[in-house]
Amino acid sequence: MLIKLFLPNEFVDSVFEISPQKLKEQGIKAIITDLDNTLVEWDRKNATPRLLEWLESMQKNNILVTIVSNNNQLRVAAFSDPIGVPFIYHARKPRGKAFRQAIKDMNVKKEETVVIGDQLLTDVLGGNRNKLYTILVVPVAKTDGFFTRINRRIERRLLKFFKRKNMIQWEDTK
Repeated sequence: MLIKLFLPNEFVDSVFEISPQKLKEQGIKAIITDLDNTLVEWDRKNATPRLLEWLESMQKNNILVTIVSNNNQLRVAAFSDPIGVPFIYHARKPRGKAFRQAIKDMNVKKEETVVIGDQLLTDVLGGNRNKLYTILVVPVAKTDGFFTRINRRIERRLLKFFKRKNMIQWEDTK
């Protein structure tokens, strides 16, 4: 059933609920993460101290992180370069090329990789199409850019459908 491609493997309130210990128990060695509204608000230029601690905990536990964003190079580089996190911009998610490139760059297997993002139509769909474990997070900000607002309307319908069919087990979904 194609609709299951929009269903994440897991749902959390924020990336801070994702611990390196839990990932290691699942055999995860690498994270592909979205940037805007996943790690920080879409209009925040820099990483927060709490996010820096989270990224450092991943690094200390030998879990690689690559940011894969549909945003432009200027935005993604300005965020990623100061904190030393590799990135792919203009990813064109949910297409698979950027996901495959990130896996290749990190020199890991699909089974060792998790995708973290705030959107069903880009992050979850792209990760699932590439047979990766997907984790949906609640968007960091309550506001979005124009195209993302359109996606959110579609996502709300999908989430209501999943809930009605008992396909999701978490409570309040956005």
